[in-house]
Amino acid sequence: MSNGAPAGGAAGAGAAAAAAIARAIKASGVIVKVDAENFTAVLYKMESPLVVTAKGGFLYKDFVYLTSYKGLAFYTKNPQPIELPGKTELVAAKKIWIP
Repeated sequence: MSNGAPAGGAAGAGAAAAAAIARAIKASGVIVKVDAENFTAVLYKMESPLVVTAKGGFLYKDFVYLTSYKGLAFYTKNPQPIELPGKTELVAAKKIWIP
């Protein structure tokens, strides 16, 4: 007897979530997580860096930063704001979600 629930139950939902994450990763390209020091080193290599920033986290509200350099997306999280080059253009976002 069928109750109208999709076959697979929790396993099917887990597979659907994994597929959604895989599609998000494919759409976003390569994402490289670095520490704050390496993140700023990447910014100093750019003529006029563009950085998206947000305050995120569940229990701890880290500062999250994201930029693109030579086809790669670099991001970092830090408990304190990091010092960015003076020529950096900032875009404030409500949230940055990394798959």
